[in-house]
Amino acid sequence: MEESKKVTQVQASNPLHGVKLVDMLEYLHAIYGWKELGDRIQIRCFQSNPSIKSSLTFLRKTPWAREQVEQLYLETYK
Repeated sequence: MEESKKVTQVQASNPLHGVKLVDMLEYLHAIYGWKELGDRIQIRCFQSNPSIKSSLTFLRKTPWAREQVEQLYLETYK
C-alpha cells in the first residue's frame, strides 16, 4: 500500500504527468512553427518535410530527441 502512495506522489510532482506527446508537439508547433522548432531542436523530422505524424513516429523511437522536446515544452509552458 505504501508503494502505491510513493508512485502517486512521484507522478503528482511530475509536470509531464498526463501530458501526451502529441499534445506537446502540437503546442510547440503552434508556438514556434516547424522552422523554429528545427532550429531549436536539431532533428531532421522538424527540418525536412515535417509533419506531426512523422515527428511522433521518430520521437517515440528516439528517447534523446523526446527528452529535448519535453524539455522545450516545460521551458515554454511555464
